[in-house]
Amino acid sequence: MKLGQWIGLLALIAAIYILWSIQQLLLLMFVGIVFATALNRLVRWMGKHGVPRGAASIFSIVGLLLIMTLFVAIIVPPFLDQFQLLTELVPQGLNQLRLGLDWLTERLPGGASELVPNFNELFNQLQPFVSGLANNFFRAFSGFFNVGISFLFVLMLTIMLLINPHPYRQGFLRLVPSFYRRRADEILTLCEEDLVGWIIGTLINMVVIAIVSGIVLHILGVKLVLANALVAGLMEAIPNLGPVLSTIAPVAIALIDSPVKALGVLIAYVLIQQLEQFLLVPVVMGQQVSLLPAVTLLAQFAFASFFGFLGLFLAIPLVIIVRILLREVVIRDVLDQWTNPEFEHREQESHLLENQEGAIAPAACSSGCSTHTPPHSATAAESLDATHPPKNPPKNPPKNPADAIAETSYIAGNPGRSDPSAESGSPDGSSEQSN
Repeated sequence: MKLGQWIGLLALIAAIYILWSIQQLLLLMFVGIVFATALNRLVRWMGKHGVPRGAASIFSIVGLLLIMTLFVAIIVPPFLDQFQLLTELVPQGLNQLRLGLDWLTERLPGGASELVPNFNELFNQLQPFVSGLANNFFRAFSGFFNVGISFLFVLMLTIMLLINPHPYRQGFLRLVPSFYRRRADEILTLCEEDLVGWIIGTLINMVVIAIVSGIVLHILGVKLVLANALVAGLMEAIPNLGPVLSTIAPVAIALIDSPVKALGVLIAYVLIQQLEQFLLVPVVMGQQVSLLPAVTLLAQFAFASFFGFLGLFLAIPLVIIVRILLREVVIRDVLDQWTNPEFEHREQESHLLENQEGAIAPAACSSGCSTHTPPHSATAAESLDATHPPKNPPKNPPKNPADAIAETSYIAGNPGRSDPSAESGSPDGSSEQSN
């Protein structure tokens, strides 16, 4: 490798390292872009009704903040109270479980009593797991300060992008070569349309699942119906894993009342998930953005492994962007335009050979063949004439040199075909019928 190639390779490695070092910042920027893209439709709608873009952007952001504040006010306090009640009732439940196991051990014969697990050993095995879970839980709450800073950053970035997005878009397009800027602008428009379609479909799913979950929980008599229904709707933003996570809270709350109620909640949530997979996803998301389930699941695990919970939340938007880039840039602009002259020459020779074989076959017919010419024989004869061009050039070549060049280019670009006017026998190309 030359010195310039080594320098380019080192620069590429350094760029990848820097981007990987600021991956969380890049993900937060992508969150801001997604929010700005979603709210941009609302801002445009307000602009059509005479509201200035700056005021429409502020109204959209304030409305979003009010919805988020109301959501937190409805969910967090009841869940904290219920979590405290759950921590008080869990030891009582464990004590009842131990008493039940002791009673069962006393009633069973000597040999069968060994099949009953020792509660003390089971508790000793579960204690490290419970302690680790509690430590992780409180460690997550200790990171609220970082979450608040990240939230403010995303909020300010969203406001700036909403107020005047044109300079940012043009600045990004200037990083693209001039011959590809128009195409890059089309690709950005496709990304915006698919992201908006995914957001609309996800919002519809969230509303439907929240309403259905609230009705089911109210029928079963589970506490905190509104909070659990909102959590179920919010978790629809995370396909596959979100519905599973939304089941934990209502099942745990129902378990405080009775195990039968907890089982009923579990069955109801499984049925709701089946409703989503077989009805909502094909009907709603199929009209917006259709993604393969296996690709979605693999992307979620991959992005969650690399980027944590934020990567899990952004897996679907990132997959949408990557899919558009692969389809438009790699496939249509590179692979579909990739030509091989040698391969094309071989293809032309093979087609020419097939035409010659098809033209010679009728000529080799024996004298016993019917004198009636089948409809396809004329086509074969024309193919035979087309594959053997006349040896002598036209007697009257074009007077204009440009016409001569055009004629030569026409014949050279279509091997095996002569000038249409020479074959026809008339200047206008109309052939005379022979008697």
